[in-house]
Amino acid sequence: MTRNPFFPKFSDLPTEIPIFPLAGAVVMPGVQLPLNIFEPRYLNMIFDALAADHLIGMIQPTSETMEDDTPELHRIGCAGRITSYSETTDGRVVLVLTGVCRFQVSREVAEKNGYRRVRADWERFAIDYQDQDSVIQDRKGFLSSLKGYCTLRGVEVPWNDVEQMPDRDLTNLLCAHLPLSPEDKQALIETLSTSDRAALMQGLLGMAAVASMDIAEHRH
Repeated sequence: MTRNPFFPKFSDLPTEIPIFPLAGAVVMPGVQLPLNIFEPRYLNMIFDALAADHLIGMIQPTSETMEDDTPELHRIGCAGRITSYSETTDGRVVLVLTGVCRFQVSREVAEKNGYRRVRADWERFAIDYQDQDSVIQDRKGFLSSLKGYCTLRGVEVPWNDVEQMPDRDLTNLLCAHLPLSPEDKQALIETLSTSDRAALMQGLLGMAAVASMDIAEHRH
């Protein structure tokens, strides 16, 4: 992964970051996540981030229930940098967040302008800044599982591009954009190395494919 020259150095990552809790919305290092922001508190967060270091922490709540305004959070998320944004005439901000580094929540700190903030511990995920990482042990088998899953789920994939992507970039991209459950995405985020994350993903894809076939059989 070629590091964006606008990204902070690992040693310069901030100790406190704003967070955007959203189930199923995952960013990983080097991966782009489009967001449509319209709630006043999150518009405040975006403009505050743009006035500072452009960093926002994406983190999943432990429940998808929307009734709780301050849901419990998972302990692991990923920070992204606002790399492009535009304002709309109806008061929204459409932006692209590009993943920088995963973090562990040390504790939650005082809110600011209505949005939540945490103290972030980056040390466990220093690997996200390292050029050397483990590789997919059985890339051919991994891609075979991916193709089977995408065929059953009707997911369109540019296979020529996929087959040329480096292992870490590929697994990170799939973590963010495959239609996996929030729980599965969280497990992948928390898995440290590329090889372990790819192995876990291959297992999840296999289980999802079996579940899809079972559903199809019950319909006939």
